[in-house]
Amino acid sequence: MFRRMFWFLTGATTGVWATVKVERAVRRLSPDSLAATAARRAVRTGSQLRLFARDVRSGMAQRELELQDALGLPQGEDAEGTTPLGLPARDSDHPAARRGITYTAYDRKDEH
Repeated sequence: MFRRMFWFLTGATTGVWATVKVERAVRRLSPDSLAATAARRAVRTGSQLRLFARDVRSGMAQRELELQDALGLPQGEDAEGTTPLGLPARDSDHPAARRGITYTAYDRKDEH
C-alpha cells in the first residue's frame, strides 16, 4: 500500500515539475521575450563598447603624452586647436558626430 502511494506521489511530483519547466521554457522562447532579451543584450554590449572606447582614448592620450615627453615635443594644444601631432583637439569624451546621422533618446518609437 505504502509502496503504491510512494510511486503515485513520485509520478505526480515529476509531472508537476515537468509541466512547470515546459511552461517556463515556452514563456522564455516566446517572440516578445526573445526580442526583449536581444534588446537588453544589445544595450549592455553598446554600453560595454562605449566604456572600452573611453578607456582606449584615455590610454592613447596618456601614451601620446609619454611619447611627447620622451621625444621632447611641446605638450598640450597649440593656438590652432590641434594637438602637437596635428590631430584636432576634442572638447568631450564623446566621439565625433557621423555624417548626417543623429540619434537622440526621443527618436525612439518603441518606448516602453
